[in-house]
Amino acid sequence: MITKSAIILLKKLFIGAFLFMISSITAQQNQLITGNVSDVNNTPIPGVNILEKTNPKNGVFSDFDGNFSINVKSNSVLIFSYVGYETQEIVINTKTNLNIILKENLYSLDEVTLVAYGKQKKSSVIAAVTTIDPTELQTSSSNLTTALAGRVAGVISYQRSGEPGRDNAEFFIRGVSTFGYARSPLILIDGIETTSTDLARLQPDDIASFSIMKDATATSLYGARGANGVILVTTKVGKEGVVKVNVRYEKSYSTPTRSLEIADPITYMTLHNEALVTRNALGGRIYSLEKILISKDPNRNKMAYPTVDWFDELLEDYTLNSRFNFNISGGGKIAKYYIAATVNSDNGNLKVDPRNNFNNNINFKRISLRSNINVNLTPTTEVALRFNGNFDDYIGPIDGGQAIYRKAMQANPVLYPKFYEPDAQFQNSSHVLFGNAGQFGGYLNPYADLMRGYKDESYNNFLATVEIKQNLDFLTEGLSLRLLANTSRYSFYNLERRYNPFYYTLGNYDFQSDQYTLLALNPNQGTEYLEYSEGTKIITNSSYFEGSINYKKTLNEKHKLSGMLIGILRELKYANAGNLQSSLPYRNIGLSGRFTYAFDDKYFSEFNFGYNGSERFSKSERFGFFPSFGLGWYVSKEKFMEPISNAITKLKFKGTYGLVGNDQIGSANDRFFYISQVNLNNGGLGSNFGQEFGTYINGVSIDRYANDQITWEKARMLNVGLELGLFGVIDIQADYFTEYRSNILMDRAQIPASMGLQAPLRANVGEASSSGFEVTLDYKDNFSDDLFVSARANFSFATSKFEVYEELDYINAGLPWRSRIGLNLSQPFGYIAERLFIDEADIANSPVQTFGDYMAGDIKYKDINNDGLIDVNDEVPIGFPTTPEIIYGFGISSKYKSFDLSFFFQGSLKSSFFIDAFNTSPFIDTSGSAIGNNALLNAWANDHWSENDRNLYAAWPRLSDQLIDNNNRNSTWWLRDGSFLRLKSIEFGYSVPNKLASKVNLSSARIYITGTNLLTFSKFKLWDVEMGGNGLGYPIQQSANIGINLNF
Repeated sequence: MITKSAIILLKKLFIGAFLFMISSITAQQNQLITGNVSDVNNTPIPGVNILEKTNPKNGVFSDFDGNFSINVKSNSVLIFSYVGYETQEIVINTKTNLNIILKENLYSLDEVTLVAYGKQKKSSVIAAVTTIDPTELQTSSSNLTTALAGRVAGVISYQRSGEPGRDNAEFFIRGVSTFGYARSPLILIDGIETTSTDLARLQPDDIASFSIMKDATATSLYGARGANGVILVTTKVGKEGVVKVNVRYEKSYSTPTRSLEIADPITYMTLHNEALVTRNALGGRIYSLEKILISKDPNRNKMAYPTVDWFDELLEDYTLNSRFNFNISGGGKIAKYYIAATVNSDNGNLKVDPRNNFNNNINFKRISLRSNINVNLTPTTEVALRFNGNFDDYIGPIDGGQAIYRKAMQANPVLYPKFYEPDAQFQNSSHVLFGNAGQFGGYLNPYADLMRGYKDESYNNFLATVEIKQNLDFLTEGLSLRLLANTSRYSFYNLERRYNPFYYTLGNYDFQSDQYTLLALNPNQGTEYLEYSEGTKIITNSSYFEGSINYKKTLNEKHKLSGMLIGILRELKYANAGNLQSSLPYRNIGLSGRFTYAFDDKYFSEFNFGYNGSERFSKSERFGFFPSFGLGWYVSKEKFMEPISNAITKLKFKGTYGLVGNDQIGSANDRFFYISQVNLNNGGLGSNFGQEFGTYINGVSIDRYANDQITWEKARMLNVGLELGLFGVIDIQADYFTEYRSNILMDRAQIPASMGLQAPLRANVGEASSSGFEVTLDYKDNFSDDLFVSARANFSFATSKFEVYEELDYINAGLPWRSRIGLNLSQPFGYIAERLFIDEADIANSPVQTFGDYMAGDIKYKDINNDGLIDVNDEVPIGFPTTPEIIYGFGISSKYKSFDLSFFFQGSLKSSFFIDAFNTSPFIDTSGSAIGNNALLNAWANDHWSENDRNLYAAWPRLSDQLIDNNNRNSTWWLRDGSFLRLKSIEFGYSVPNKLASKVNLSSARIYITGTNLLTFSKFKLWDVEMGGNGLGYPIQQSANIGINLNF
């Protein structure tokens, strides 16, 4: 019999057991796990995705210091994943604190690649898309476009100028494949079309991903806008966690990579005299022997006997620049933010006269503000607000920095000084006494032109974007919707503030007393105050709308389907267009789609299309349909590859083919090809009438004839690619591509004047093709926990040719070499120079050259058609194209403990350019607006034809003080090889140990020094070879930079 006390005891035991069970269950459900995530170097990794395996909706991110906390069941498994690192699964059991070390996954198959209107796993991408790590774009330049050359396979890039604010590199994706006016790629930043200037000013610290899209499958969704390739950039967004602050400051020293070498003034005068006498024995001397002799004396009066090195008087040896970038990010489960500000200041190397109360040197300031805010309105609705403002202010010489360099080349160095010290008469003058010559001071004084005032330019661009992402899983799993709206406001203006210089010349000079008097040349024209004049003003605004619906579905874990439809509408308006047609809104509309299917993550297929409308064409031609498709095979995932999987870690074949349209044909000023453009107020075609013909009325002219048959330029693109991974440390990507362009708009060539047409006739008759291949090789390896090395090399080859070109029938005319058919689109033409003429007998026994007078020592050309005349019919294709056909690069990055070192070389092959024979001709006047005498290059002074040295292959022909038209011809004499190899960048850095950084409340700190363009290897020595024929302009800069990067 159970007693009452036993019953009570059993109740207590039962209640205790029940409470223990409940508490155990509660403990399982609410156990708090904390910890830290770092890499093998013990560096915290922020933003690591931490999920409970059995409950994927329960997840957090590690904070900026790598710390995390999450409530999970005690027997749960936590998944730790981060792009670029191997995913780990950790069984909790009784653990409450975890220290996770993630190892870098050197070639992750799960890496995400940015594609048109979305993202794809890299393993499933079959389009020709190249993604570059934004950190590789960090250079000691404020211009991002200068960092592209050699770093991205398929991008042909070169830089022609180093002037701050004017130093954008020219770049083409897979070369030039059309001879229309628009050859540059479409540039999208956060999905919004922008210019190369906006890309140039973008800060690498603000970039999340940078992709180059090259084939039809990659670009067809952008329709007409993507015909020349697409550069797709996304900026950073905030991540859930504590506030993160990043600060970067850099100071750089900048100087020209190579400066022009000019002959000294004594040599200049001697050879200038020779130039007169060698052409005309009775020509006399322009400079007396006395002047030459006295000018050699260092103790002479330099006002009376000037010897001016204009380059030295105008230019400093170096300049200093600074760059500052600040960004802050963070957020919670509801809202995340990324806010950034950049202030860059680049200066020119022009001198400033302390007597001016203004700065005429180049000062280019760039301020960029960015705000990216993401808000989760509901678990299925996200809104993104993005604001970006770019504000450029340029102050510099009135004619620009490039013009100052050219004027330094155009001014006579011995006629007058840059300014005179006042004589007794002008002792109390309050203005600068600039030197000059002639009756009214009509000679070129580049120092006065530099000091006479300054130009003030302002460029402002503000963009506001709202994007809504709606998950529609509640309707059907895998369905989502995205809406985007953007407005952009752009404004530009420039103005000038200047005074008119007072010019003086030497009146008399008494050698005995060493006294001189000055003569005012323009006393009534000079001013001592600044005048103001307005320049160009441009105001535009654009609106862009985009909507897409996306569907993804996985069936039986092997069949992966996706589909997406995108609609776009864009409108652009100019406030000061200048004429009626240009004032009307520019509009584009389009519908695009992408459909993909993958089986077992091994076999991939994709179909894309673009259906686009353009306002430029008539109704019958307005819309174009441009499809593309692609196939891929991931061979290394096949079972038969398993025995060699350790050696061949990845093998993938892919191919795409498609049609792309381009409506950017003719010129940028052409709006509506189907409408005539008639000028009803042409003053040049007016007439007088009425009494004594005293009334004048303007006439009528036709600027363009209507043509409703003009239509889309079309490109058929083929791409075949290979991706190969070896031993887990080497990754190779190779692509072969072809493109055939048809319907290229051209002027009709054979229209007789008897038809009485006032404007050219145009039609879609041109055709061109291009082809090439590109290879990228990456190597990454961790040799130990302390040593990491990565290397990259890439090679791009792209060539093109005319297939159909409207021209005269040169074949039947017996002049096949004049035809462009089959030649590269940038193939230069010129004469074949055999040598210099020996003497008059040589001239008498040679074909007649129809370019004006010439004599012994001038260039002798080859008579190609053997008709006894050298004329335009003897021009032939010579040299390589002016656009490089080969761009390559290679570099290494390494890290040992807290130290890192990297370098990168850029190279260019198979390009040519012409030396500017006209602007480098010594002694002649090329200034245009004033009288000048070109400087004498050392290269010409040391190697020219003369009576005493009749070198038939001298670098410069017979000297002259007048332009010799015979020698001023594009020919092999002036053709030069544009190939070079350059040390584009080198960087050495030191990262402060985390323990030391934490003592001053820093999560990390790094100090580094970088160099840009420090070494160049080339056969060409006159100026920086990358400038090509623009070598007399503002030179490309080399720089040394010191910087610090702090993270809080």
